[in-house]
Amino acid sequence: MSGQFGLLKTRRFAPFFATQFLGAFNDNLFKNALVVLLTFQAAQWTSLKPELLANLAAGIFILPFFLFSATAGQLADKFDKARLARLVKVLEMVIMVVAAAGFTVHSLPVLMAALFLLGLHSTLFGPVKYAIIPQHLRDEELVGGNALIEAGTFVAILIGTLAGGLLAGSVEHPAWIAFGGLVVAFAGYLASRGIPAAPAPAPELKINLNPITETWHNINYARQNRTVFLSILGISWFWLYGALFLAQFPAYAKYVLGGGESAVTLLLATFTVGIAVGSMLCERMSGKHVEIGLVPFGSIGLTVFGLDLYFASPVGLPGTTSHALFALLSLPAVWRVLFDLMLLGVFGGFFIVPLYALVQLRSAPEQRARIIAANNIVNALFMVVGALGAGALLGAGLSIPALFGCAALLNALVAIYIYRLVPEFLIRFMAWLLIKAAYRLRTEGAERVPHEGAALLVCNHVSFVDSLVVMSASPRPVRFVMDHRIFGLPLLNYVFRHGGAIPIASAKEDPALMEQAFAEVAKALANDELVAIFPEGGVTRDGELQAFRPGVSRILQANPVPVIPMALSGLWGSFFSRIDGAAMKSPFRRGFWSQIRLSIGQPIPAAEATPEHLQKLVRQLRGDER
Repeated sequence: MSGQFGLLKTRRFAPFFATQFLGAFNDNLFKNALVVLLTFQAAQWTSLKPELLANLAAGIFILPFFLFSATAGQLADKFDKARLARLVKVLEMVIMVVAAAGFTVHSLPVLMAALFLLGLHSTLFGPVKYAIIPQHLRDEELVGGNALIEAGTFVAILIGTLAGGLLAGSVEHPAWIAFGGLVVAFAGYLASRGIPAAPAPAPELKINLNPITETWHNINYARQNRTVFLSILGISWFWLYGALFLAQFPAYAKYVLGGGESAVTLLLATFTVGIAVGSMLCERMSGKHVEIGLVPFGSIGLTVFGLDLYFASPVGLPGTTSHALFALLSLPAVWRVLFDLMLLGVFGGFFIVPLYALVQLRSAPEQRARIIAANNIVNALFMVVGALGAGALLGAGLSIPALFGCAALLNALVAIYIYRLVPEFLIRFMAWLLIKAAYRLRTEGAERVPHEGAALLVCNHVSFVDSLVVMSASPRPVRFVMDHRIFGLPLLNYVFRHGGAIPIASAKEDPALMEQAFAEVAKALANDELVAIFPEGGVTRDGELQAFRPGVSRILQANPVPVIPMALSGLWGSFFSRIDGAAMKSPFRRGFWSQIRLSIGQPIPAAEATPEHLQKLVRQLRGDER
């Protein structure tokens, strides 16, 4: 994982990471300190009940996301994002001065105004936060960068929450809370001054201050790309799911585990560390490209461990007094609960990081910040709906463990719904799982596959899973032209069919199917898609490279797009090759996790891409290994 940690040494990422970390830390420091203060000293401030004050504070903090996210997205598209980050940090310092005034004059309305402004500060920084990453990082660094941001954010939330509680209970005068926040805000401003310039992608944009109409415009921008919009829904669902669990930790620790404040901290820390670990593992598991196959993997874990938390929740622990933390840790049932929370966090990281990276990668640059703003609005809406739904279920008598179980089952239904709408997620998961389970894939030259625009990928054909190997290494969906008999193989047919594969037959077998295939290839390339062919015409029977057929010339004559040669090696002799005359006869011939390689060459213009020249390039890329 040295690659992603290496970003922390670069000026294009480190100052921004520090700015974001300190901002998230300060938000939670002030918010939690205020909630703790009002909970334990409510009588000094107001006649309202403490639990009502806590919910009021949460609502005031989230309100600016609905009111100002649309404007924040426009600002981030119109102006330099580095400059905006510095202005937001100045606003944060002003907010802490307002908070200090509220503590000094003992005014609850002024403190709530400061909390509202702090929510505004987070709202303004949100589109800057995610839209600036693809401007400063290369495509292959997006997963690592997002992983660091997500891990850092959750760690900052944890530390800020703990620090806020400690400050509220230890300082003689609450104004010191605001002073602490001012120091953190100033440190964030100093960090922001190191962020490199991030020029505006749409400087001519006219700002629309109407939050309703602009919110609708932003959502429509997101809906222009179906995968992006459904990714936003997936992100929002994760925030609903995670917030639902986090909100129940205090009551769960007290009424289910029988613990005190230290037990709440332990639950929060376990869940947060899990998300950080899962986020940091994403780059290693995805091979430095946006591997959306991790998203279904994450959703499976969120369901499995959410359900197990329901079954693992102990019965009968609470007594007349809270169990001490060490007494709780001596109980095996509590360790199972902590294990489930840790794995919930880990799989949450697998789920959320690729989705954020996918939204950044596939959003139009000139609209990216506004699409991020739409994401923030939908996130806030989902969290509010989740909180209301959880409150209604608990009020109706549902237990907290049962609430966790219901949420886990609902997570499974949501996942199935999304993957039915966009099969690409599930297909990538199946390809990723097969390759990870059977092979150790080493990809060379993956950056040569373009992230946009049409191209023809040309590869040798060693086994019946070649297309899955290429699919798992490509940062984009690929339309494969394949023999109709391979296309019809059981199980693999689901992957090929929903992945947009194009079955083809020879003119002698089925001339109509052949013509249909060439027409579909021309249509895909005209739509700026990636198309891959195996010009040998079939899986090799001796492991050697066969003569390339002229079909590639016919494709390029109709659509003269760049051609990218590829070569697979290490698959000959595997279970899916024809080394014994028929595939899938000897499953362990090459052992478990044998190493295979995909070498990707430089794109060449269509005019140079004759079958003979392409065969020579593929042979050079493959080398002597079959």
